[in-house]
Amino acid sequence: MTTQPTPGVVGRRSLLGSGAVSAAAPLLAVAPAAAQPTPILKETAVLDLVLRVNGQEHRLALDPRVTLLDALREELGLTGAKKGCDQGQCGACTVLLDGRRVLSCLTLAARAAGGAVTTIEGLATEDGGLHPMQQAFLDHDAFQCGYCTPGQIMSAIGCVQEGHAGTPDEIREAMSGNLCRCAAYPNIVAAIEQAKPQMAGRRTERG
Repeated sequence: MTTQPTPGVVGRRSLLGSGAVSAAAPLLAVAPAAAQPTPILKETAVLDLVLRVNGQEHRLALDPRVTLLDALREELGLTGAKKGCDQGQCGACTVLLDGRRVLSCLTLAARAAGGAVTTIEGLATEDGGLHPMQQAFLDHDAFQCGYCTPGQIMSAIGCVQEGHAGTPDEIREAMSGNLCRCAAYPNIVAAIEQAKPQMAGRRTERG
């Protein structure tokens, strides 16, 4: 015999069912909306530019965001400038732009277009003669592992050309952006002092 529910009386099953729906309602109300698809980024335009490096012109098609350091190393095969910290803190990537020091890891290749870039590979003469600063670094053993040496030499040349090599203290201050983890600093200062008079009237700026 089936018992019919009494009108106006809430049964246990209906009470549980309505309770479950009530409990779920707040959860349903705050459920996050379906994630929107990530928009597809448009392809970055390619920039056609001419870089003059060590006296030679190079026509390149580059992403506008490419740094001078990456252009030198990856596009031109000039690996003398080192990628040390890639944040402008160690100086290993130093090159000359129109005769002045720049950190190539922080300089866009587009910024160097139209200027004269000189790297460590462009210092020696065509017959193999060393730049006075290169020779001075050899004479004073101003390096050990050699990783920072290209940046040290380029910065040292810039230091002299910019007029910041008056005294040893001035040299140390001007070269403070170039780190040598082997601590060859006294020898570097001595090398710069030797090369300075030999560089008189000579400007390293190939264009």
